[in-house]
Amino acid sequence: MAGQVEFARMNGLGNKILVVDMRGRTDKVTPEAAIALAADPATEFDQIMAIHDPRAQGTDAWIDILNCDGTKAQACGNGTRCVVQALAAETGRKTFTFQTAAGILNAQEHEDGTISVDMGKPVFQWDKIPLSEEFFDTSRIELQIGPIDAPILHSPSAMSMGNPHAVFWVDKDPMSFDLERFGPMLENHPMFPEKANITLAQVTSDSSLRTRTWERGAGLTLACGSAACAAGVSAARTGRAGRKVTIDVASAPSRQPLVIEWKDNDHVVMTGPAEWEWSGKVDPETGAFSRDAEPEAQAN
Repeated sequence: MAGQVEFARMNGLGNKILVVDMRGRTDKVTPEAAIALAADPATEFDQIMAIHDPRAQGTDAWIDILNCDGTKAQACGNGTRCVVQALAAETGRKTFTFQTAAGILNAQEHEDGTISVDMGKPVFQWDKIPLSEEFFDTSRIELQIGPIDAPILHSPSAMSMGNPHAVFWVDKDPMSFDLERFGPMLENHPMFPEKANITLAQVTSDSSLRTRTWERGAGLTLACGSAACAAGVSAARTGRAGRKVTIDVASAPSRQPLVIEWKDNDHVVMTGPAEWEWSGKVDPETGAFSRDAEPEAQAN
């Protein structure tokens, strides 16, 4: 199906997102288009959130998620907030229900502009995360980087938030670690047959964490919403914090925090910002794009 579609460059706490409007079409954003867009400095991104017509009754859209390497992602919390902001601006609505590969997501835009996304229930079973080895307790698995007697990182908490996560607990600023070197090794470790998101998490109080993430399929990212959820849940699960935490994403350009609450019904709700940057049109097959004129330019 030929022709360009509308898209917006947005970010969720610095997590670079392209929201692509595929409603009314039967084709998809191709891996080749994703790779081409990621290679251009103007459109480089962490995830593409492609909005399609709903597949299930009672939902507003099906969201197809692509990483910058062209692979599929099951979940993207920061990207979901961007979709909510874009659709709220278009429709005037405040609540939405989306279907993704990870399941149904309910989301709401608040009066202060922040957006809450119900990310669903965490998964702890080793074979459903999945891990390649059986662990009865996945809150602490056997995996380390560095010398046996003095590992740099060790004993992560493993879980799934629709995508696999490993959270390594550190006792100093996550920015002080060479995650750019360790990240690819851990993402592709044999322990994770479907690869994994790798997060370094520092407990700063009984209700706050500081994190940094190497994102599966995207690399060193400024922010990752599902990783923040994994860190918050893992902190509560291991007794490091309560079930509601404020997360300072160390690598994010904004110091506005994410709030993660692991509710009594087992659902994880993430609340945080989204930001629109600019819009344009893109060919979902090739990635060729054009940028809309800015309002000031149109006025001139």
